Amino acid sequence: MLRIIKNLYDYRELIAALTYKNIVIRYKQAYLGILWAVLKPVMLMLVFTIVKGFVGIETGGLPYPLITFAALIPWVFFQESVSEGVNSVTSNAALIKKIYFPREIFPLTAMVTKVVELGISFGILAGMMIYYKIIPTVYAFWIPVFVLYTMVVALTISFFGAAMNVYYRDIAQAIPIGLSLLMYGSPVIYPLSLVQKKLLTERAAGEWSEHFYTLYTLNPLVGIIDGFQRALIGATQPDFQALYPGLILTFSILPFSYWFFKRAENWFADVI
Repeated sequence: MLRIIKNLYDYRELIAALTYKNIVIRYKQAYLGILWAVLKPVMLMLVFTIVKGFVGIETGGLPYPLITFAALIPWVFFQESVSEGVNSVTSNAALIKKIYFPREIFPLTAMVTKVVELGISFGILAGMMIYYKIIPTVYAFWIPVFVLYTMVVALTISFFGAAMNVYYRDIAQAIPIGLSLLMYGSPVIYPLSLVQKKLLTERAAGEWSEHFYTLYTLNPLVGIIDGFQRALIGATQPDFQALYPGLILTFSILPFSYWFFKRAENWFADVI
């Protein structure tokens, strides 16, 4: 982790240059420009709100569009960071063959690029909070922590996925499918309280209920999304019981993921 932070600082100018290049290439000749960055979460929020009107989801009196958009902000940031991070090495093949610098710069740059779009999404959320008359409390100071945690989770997957994708291009095809499935396993469409009610209160899975709940919270996005919603909309502190399993799992895997990437990068120029 310290080495990643050091590389972020040492190569900050290169990361800034690559980030600018990524943004320019992504939105070049696009009529709506960077507005495309916010259309995805906005459209998903509208679709989920329509679906909620049919199936009925308990939100504890909070506006469903607001809590859904608060969930989509970390989710879309994570999803886009992983998708581009996994493809970041293969999409820079020409640069890799010409000059050497730490290859982890590519997944890092893919993630930093998404920070720009994340800032725009926060602007939209602020407008929605004003509309629904939701005032942020002191718990909103948790948000930078959750953003940082989301970055760590995205990098954990990106390092391993980017290295594997150099040797097996199936990884790039499998990632979108895996992320789509993971979204349904995260409290994006429904609140975490609904899962807690079914498994911990009503014990819908019998004696396996608590085990299933623990397995569910191993997904780091569960604690992150619920934390976003609690800190920004619910004005309460994060649910640490939902946060710890995914946090422990992430920081256990990150060193292995980074080690695997550094070991594999020696042959990137030969294989890519």
